[in-house]
Formats: sequence, C-alpha cells, structure tokens
Amino acid sequence: MDVSRNSALGELASDAASERTDFLVQATEQLAKFLDRNKDRIADLGGLTLIDEDPDYLSVAPDGTFRVRSRFEDPDTGEWVSETEIVETASELVELYNPGEVYAAFAEAAREAAGMEPGPTAAGGLLETAGVPPEAAFELGADAAYASAADEWAAGQPVVPEADDDESAALALYNLALDFQERSQASEARLIDQFQDATSRLSGILGDLIIVDDDDERLTLTVSGRFRAEVLPEDNEGAEGEWRELTEPEDIVEFYDPTDVFGDLADALAEAFPSVAPEAEPEAEAEEDDDDDELELEIETPENGSRP
Repeated sequence: MDVSRNSALGELASDAASERTDFLVQATEQLAKFLDRNKDRIADLGGLTLIDEDPDYLSVAPDGTFRVRSRFEDPDTGEWVSETEIVETASELVELYNPGEVYAAFAEAAREAAGMEPGPTAAGGLLETAGVPPEAAFELGADAAYASAADEWAAGQPVVPEADDDESAALALYNLALDFQERSQASEARLIDQFQDATSRLSGILGDLIIVDDDDERLTLTVSGRFRAEVLPEDNEGAEGEWRELTEPEDIVEFYDPTDVFGDLADALAEAFPSVAPEAEPEAEAEEDDDDDELELEIETPENGSRP
C-alpha cells in the first residue's frame, strides 16, 4: 500500500477523533452551564419529562439528574428488555443524546407544562411567525429571508423574567432552551466547517470517502474536503421519496450529530484501511468460558484498498 496514502489516512482518522473529543468537551461545558443556571427552575417545577416516545424516554429530576430508558435484546432469552438508568452528569448525557435535541426537548416540555402553543423551531415556522410572505422570501433570497425572519422573531421574544410560579419558570426555561439549541447548532456547524478546512489537503490525496450509504441517507467526505449528504426526511410532506441534498454545515447538523459524523468517518477509514487503527487490546481478566460471548470484528477490504 502507498505509504503516503496510509499516512494521510492515519492523520485524517486522528484528526476526526480529536475533533470528536473537542466537540464533546465544548458541548458538555455548554450543557453544564445551561443546567446550572436553571437548576432552581427545574427544582421548582419538580422536574420535567423531556422525551416519552416508546422506547425512548428522558426526564430530568428536581435534583438535576436524568432518567434514561434504554431497550435491548437479551442474548439469552431473545426477549426485548427495557432498563432505566440514572445519568448524573452533563458529560454522560452528551454521550447519549445530541445536545441540540436535549435543548429542543427542554423547550417543548416547558411550553407543554405551561399550556402554551408549540413555538417555531424551523425556517418555515420562523417565516410564518414573522409574517414574511413566500414572494418576499423569493425576492430576498432564501438565506436572507430566513435570516430576516429569525431576527424579527428573536427581537419579539420577551425578556426572560425572574420566575415566581410554575408558568413563569416554564416560560423562562423554554426561551433559554431555544436559545441554547440555536447556539448548539451554530457551534456544531462551526466544528464541521473547521474540520473541512483542516482536511482539504488530506482529502485531495484520498479522493471521495463514503462514510454512510443506507437506504435513506448517504454521507460522503469529498475529494475537496467537504461533507456532502443526501437524506430522505421523514417529515417531507408532499414530496415523498424526494432526496434532500446537504452541502452546508448548517444544513448537515440538522440531521447529523458531529460526534457521529467524526466517529463514523474514523470507522470507515479503519474498515477500508485496517492498518491506520490501533488493534483492540484483549481484557486482562477475561474468563476462558466467555469466548463464545466475545464480539469479534471481521474487516474485509477490497483488493484495491478502497471502501466499498
């Protein structure tokens, strides 16, 4: 195998792993600050159920800890088992959930608890709320129209008051959750953009790298060092079966968590070029009787060295 190509792959995989770590650190710090600022509101509300969609469940308790429900298949019985665990820190929660989804869940839960109507969370909702007609959006250009609508909507939001009852606490928490959701997505987009700038030379050597190729999504790191994705949105009303192309970081983070993007890229590189990834070390105290239960990863690489 070409040594220079192998070296480029190793650098790319290392960079992806480093960016993933940086993202988790930044996201953890941001979420921890959000939770710390709102710990009194959460306590006053007696906690909130954030997600309750079988089997997914997430709630925050009055003491600021989280309850997470997971569902898995018991290897011995073949039956599906639900298990609830306590998540005590922001770092643990960021490993399980996209921070943007957590903020969105806080916003929705707060509005529901206060008996308010759902707020605008996407470009279409912002345009409608700000009163920007479709023809004006066409004249201004989509980006300018959405930016204008977002500015108008943000300017019209009330100043977050001090909470003195359940409803005011829910309203304050809702507005903060939306604000931090927007900040989280902007931060994620910047992280994707920084990674693309850092890898342009390496990608020029490697060519296009297919990261995900499923029935409803395709994700590629192109030869130019830019991510390109195509997805089939689940809520694509009136356009069933129509693929949506994503090329800008701001669009990509609507559908992808950067943690998953960088991790999947590293996995794709390790699958195509096993030599770039360190070999897994066996557990020091593994029991001989557990041989049948160990997970073995078999990697098959085409003769030309490229990922299928």
